[in-house]
Amino acid sequence: MIPTLLKTRRFLPLFLTQFLGAFNDNVFKNALVMLIAYKLSAQVENAQVLITAAAGLFILPFLLFSAAAGQLADKYDRAKLARITKLAEIVLMIAAAVGFTLGWVYFLLFILFCMGAQATFFGPIKYALLPQHLHEDELIAGNAYIEAGTFLAILIGTILGGVLIMSDAGTHLISAAIIGFALLGYMSSRYIPMAGSPMPGLKLNWNIVQETWRMIGNDRKNPRVFGCILGISWFWLVGATFLSQFPTFAKDILHGDETVVTLLLTVFSVGIGLGSLLCSALLKGKIKSTYVPMAGICISLFTLDLFFASGAVQASGEMLDAWRFLASPGNWCIVFDLLGAAICGGIYIVPLYAIMQHDSDAKSRARTIASNNAINALFMVASAIGTMGMLKAGFSVSQVFLALAGLNVGAVMYMRRIPATSAGIEV
Repeated sequence: MIPTLLKTRRFLPLFLTQFLGAFNDNVFKNALVMLIAYKLSAQVENAQVLITAAAGLFILPFLLFSAAAGQLADKYDRAKLARITKLAEIVLMIAAAVGFTLGWVYFLLFILFCMGAQATFFGPIKYALLPQHLHEDELIAGNAYIEAGTFLAILIGTILGGVLIMSDAGTHLISAAIIGFALLGYMSSRYIPMAGSPMPGLKLNWNIVQETWRMIGNDRKNPRVFGCILGISWFWLVGATFLSQFPTFAKDILHGDETVVTLLLTVFSVGIGLGSLLCSALLKGKIKSTYVPMAGICISLFTLDLFFASGAVQASGEMLDAWRFLASPGNWCIVFDLLGAAICGGIYIVPLYAIMQHDSDAKSRARTIASNNAINALFMVASAIGTMGMLKAGFSVSQVFLALAGLNVGAVMYMRRIPATSAGIEV
């Protein structure tokens, strides 16, 4: 049965717009990575460097443009802005289709940067629209569906992008797909109800550094909101660490091929989605952080067990596909641990988003979300730097996960310092 919220115009068009956007981002990103890695590796120097740079190019706009995105989403009608960003996506995907057809790798990397910018401007819009269009007792469920849908979109988009680009008519299929999904995203955005201008008199500040610092400074004045921002950013650090290390973890530790990588990605994405929906059921519409510390601790416990379970994996002398990997009963413990950590991640993240939206000033809510996005990006960069440092120091991927489990306990202890209550919030 379809949940009631997903039948309303107040939510469904925004949900579909977000889902299709995240889906298309990952179709495009993975198609580009697979194109560089497998089809153009002989024509491109330093293919691995380009693949690594691709991830950074998508994140960089969140640092550069979040300040502008937050200001615009507070000054103008967010529904109109959503449509403008979706129109921009169509233009970018048409340009990307040209790039795929002609094999212009560096042009496609530029388009990836532009897609990151488009996502940067859409981010504050979607999260600031939720408290405008949803009732207070719907905010937890709305965030749960958004998070579950986003990770499902990431999973399906990543798989489809790789499958399409590696087919015989790959460039034509991927071109048609990304343009088609961009058009669908624009069509769904047309049905998002108008939201009005929260602060039409806002004077825009185009000094990126100054405005970003000012936004973060304003958020720090509200310890509960800023604590949620740090908690959300930590979640993305943990998630980025897992996702970036799945290929190496599968190959070097689990002795599996690319289908095992897909299995890990599937388990992780489905787990986040299940945890998000479970959180909505547990909280029953109440905006409270009751389960956040417990979920955080359980992430560490499951990750700790993942370290020990992966240490028991024996090399078979050949790379295992997903079916042969699952044929070994001992490997199910790894799947269970990863699923458990991901479910706890979903339970952890949903209330933090809802509290941040609810407790932030309505006139500056988009700027609060924009500063959250900027800090998220910084934490993901820190994840990459920290992981590279540990790997260079001789850590195995399993040991990286072990270190992450320990650091996560410290993060959860910090989260307990967040003020438990504020106006209108039940804990």
